[in-house]
Amino acid sequence: MKFLRDALDSVKPHFEKGGKWEKFYYIYEAHDTLLFAPKDTTKTKGVQIRDAIDMKRLMMTVIISLIPCLLFAIYNTGYQHFLAIGQPEAGLIDMLWIGLIKVIPIVAISYISGLTVEFIFATIRKHEVNEGFLVSGMLIPLVMPPDIPLWQVALGTIFAVIIAKEAFGGTGMNILNVALTARAFLYFAYPGQISGDVWTYIGSANEAVAGFTGATPLSIGAEAVTNGKNVVASLNAYGEGWADGLFSFSNLFWGFYPGSIGATSVFMCLIGAVVLFITGVGSWKIVVSVFAGAYGMGLLCNVIGANAFMELPAHYHLVMGGLAFGAVYMATDPVSAAQTELGKWIYGILIGVLTVLIRVFNPAYPEGIMLAILFMNVFAPLIDYYVVNANKKRRLQRATV
Repeated sequence: MKFLRDALDSVKPHFEKGGKWEKFYYIYEAHDTLLFAPKDTTKTKGVQIRDAIDMKRLMMTVIISLIPCLLFAIYNTGYQHFLAIGQPEAGLIDMLWIGLIKVIPIVAISYISGLTVEFIFATIRKHEVNEGFLVSGMLIPLVMPPDIPLWQVALGTIFAVIIAKEAFGGTGMNILNVALTARAFLYFAYPGQISGDVWTYIGSANEAVAGFTGATPLSIGAEAVTNGKNVVASLNAYGEGWADGLFSFSNLFWGFYPGSIGATSVFMCLIGAVVLFITGVGSWKIVVSVFAGAYGMGLLCNVIGANAFMELPAHYHLVMGGLAFGAVYMATDPVSAAQTELGKWIYGILIGVLTVLIRVFNPAYPEGIMLAILFMNVFAPLIDYYVVNANKKRRLQRATV
């Protein structure tokens, strides 16, 4: 590490004021402070609180919590590949290799395209590079299907960073979750690649099985509504003879089925949630309220029972699609979520309720967590506004002159 420190110090004069690369100073500073603790100290007088946490360390904690989902994503991508060609007994190394060659390029393109935009804006505006994309760059690949074209990943990432983040002033100023904005853009711009069936086989064009696609549990649910069939029966019947139990409740919980790269396993999301809760980075109130809202709305739908999807047992909604991933990693975004304690409960419950409503009433878009979170991102400031106003009124009523 001393060699790296010396190398950075040796080129630093070129990036400082008067140096030949002066305009790229903030790009240099971003790499320096990411690798080493900043040397800057507070110059003003007064009481100071020493704290080991800063923005970069906060973001790194979230990335650490995402590692279980990433590792599972690599394995499951390979597993679905071999399951599709009738070789579920393939070796672990083979599965991991297939997963790596599909997942890692998507992650790399996400970071390269997003950070390029960040560096350009930092150079033009002459401000520090915001650390927020350290997390967004990992979240974006995990909410994409494994077969998405890399150019679409780059396009969606660039759109999200510019429109959902930099247009509002950068990290800490955005009102929409950046990763979900990228997915929403690609969903409406290129629905054929990001919705519906998911490719589960990686092969060359001259192989017959290369055209195999695998349905997602939510798409099966939507199809069951159209055909007037029982959703649970349709889920259990899918894959008979080649992938028995693919969409059973237990398999939906563990995540061994086709879907977004890193959002299928509820178990892995819960491991990440524990990391966020212990470190205080993520709000457990939001996560619990999202699950509670979805479950409560599922029970209400069971009572109404207007269509087959509404009759789906409420607990299935908690393990299907990306609800768990969205609740743990997207809804808890400290920038775009509600900030007041009561507001967090309201915000989370409404996300869960809207997710189920979108699923059961909109067969064209059976997954609802993305739109539910983006919608509530917009209303989060309004929720906080009324919660704060209500607190002020209660305190004024208790005040005595």
